[in-house]
Amino acid sequence: MTVTKEAPVAGEPTVHTRRSWTANVFKARESGIVLALIVLVAFTATQNSRFLSGQSVRDILLGTAILAVLAVGQAIVMITRNIDLSVGSVLGLAAFAVGSLMRDNPGLPVIVALLAGLGVGAVCGLVNGALVRFGQVPALVVTLGTLYAYRGVSYFWAGGQQINADKLPASFLDFGTASVLGVPWLVLIALVVLVVAGIVLRSYPAGRELYAMGSSPQAAQLAGIRVGRNTTAAFLVSGALAGLAGVLFAARFGTVDAAAGTGYELNVVAAAVVGGVAVFGGSGSVWGAGLGALLLTVIGSALAVLDINQFWQQAIVGALILLAIGADRLVAVRVAKALKKRDSHV
Repeated sequence: MTVTKEAPVAGEPTVHTRRSWTANVFKARESGIVLALIVLVAFTATQNSRFLSGQSVRDILLGTAILAVLAVGQAIVMITRNIDLSVGSVLGLAAFAVGSLMRDNPGLPVIVALLAGLGVGAVCGLVNGALVRFGQVPALVVTLGTLYAYRGVSYFWAGGQQINADKLPASFLDFGTASVLGVPWLVLIALVVLVVAGIVLRSYPAGRELYAMGSSPQAAQLAGIRVGRNTTAAFLVSGALAGLAGVLFAARFGTVDAAAGTGYELNVVAAAVVGGVAVFGGSGSVWGAGLGALLLTVIGSALAVLDINQFWQQAIVGALILLAIGADRLVAVRVAKALKKRDSHV
């Protein structure tokens, strides 16, 4: 049987048009983040010239690198209409595991630490994905539970002790501060993660399937997309990147205890949402999440330089999240109106 496609009714918005509306809104948001960064940096620099000193810029980039790696994994999960609240605990567990490994085996190369962190995080992410997929439990509930479970494992393993920088090999600590052509290794790794994830999501079928799942899981299932498998894969990637962020955390700060990464999960979700990743799934980009991570880091640094109460940082981040959700809602309403108009012409 041959299926013919009806020509669109005059004035009817096409699928391409609806997608372009969404794309334009999120491109505008990313442009808005860049503009906000420029204004914030310029204003802070006029109030305190040390804000643009080499060391200050370096600290901002190093802080952004860790948050951006986490935000990329979170963005991938959120695009599928899920959320991963366990990333902070996974970071802490991976940081303590890698710190223990390097302390007990000082001759190991840094690449082993990176692979170990990726492995620990991937296992945690796989557990999250399996629980969501086979348990048919909302990701919010699952990852809230594993947030405490993974943190509990860290506390049990640490036993009240911490790993100090003087116990870690110099090569590992140097990795946290070393640069290539003036660019810190941590920043280079974050950029590689952003580029690879961005290319996969934009140019490969696997990435497009994730967007389709987030737009409509039922339609994606009917289209033959393996929703369960892709959901598990998204959580695995998020966990692996959280494990990688744990290695970067340990290398940068040197001192690691069971509480490492506490509270990161909220900043990661905020970075993704502010960066244009829709809370209802199906749209957004890892580049936007990376910009969101940079904006939040700069806000924190700027308020500290300006000697403004920490409360205002939390209030500003909360306001940005509300604005981002409002933009998501605006897109949803416009698309719904377009669909209703189209149906009225059929």
